Amino acid sequence: MTEAMDIPPEFSRPVRLETLSVAERGYEIEASPEECAALAERFGILAVDRLAAQLRLKMLPGGELVRLKAKFQARVRQACVITLEPVRQDIDDGFDLTYGPEEEVEDTDILVDLDADDPPEPIRGGAIDLGEAVAEHLALALDPFPRAPGAAFQEIGGEEEPAPEEGGKPHPFAALASLQKK
Repeated sequence: MTEAMDIPPEFSRPVRLETLSVAERGYEIEASPEECAALAERFGILAVDRLAAQLRLKMLPGGELVRLKAKFQARVRQACVITLEPVRQDIDDGFDLTYGPEEEVEDTDILVDLDADDPPEPIRGGAIDLGEAVAEHLALALDPFPRAPGAAFQEIGGEEEPAPEEGGKPHPFAALASLQKK
């Protein structure tokens, strides 16, 4: 067992396998303010203001695999990568996952086929954690480079760019000309 597996999830909503059948079952979950704060800390963002999800679980024929279909909505605040101002992001996303027995999943060889379906996620401890699945997909949906409206990079240093010569391309030694004058 790895160290990451020992850390309890911030937003945990486990569903025991014995409660599932071939009939689809619906779940609605929402993170508490404490869970939102813990998720914000985990993701290294300013805040998770809201996280809610609508999920459907069903045992696939054969009884080995479980299908999860989920839609989730979140409101998060991140720091702008330029100004560090808070930037609000509303997320409305969804995902589908298949779960399978842990030993079957971990014994498979790792072959990369971009056209194939993803391998099943492992069912750990006889349960599927709906909250952790939603939290993982929220992390994937976050904007990696949030920008405040109107935020733009500013040039560092006060020197102007050398003017291009008549051909339209800057002279390769134009920057050196300014050094020669000093």
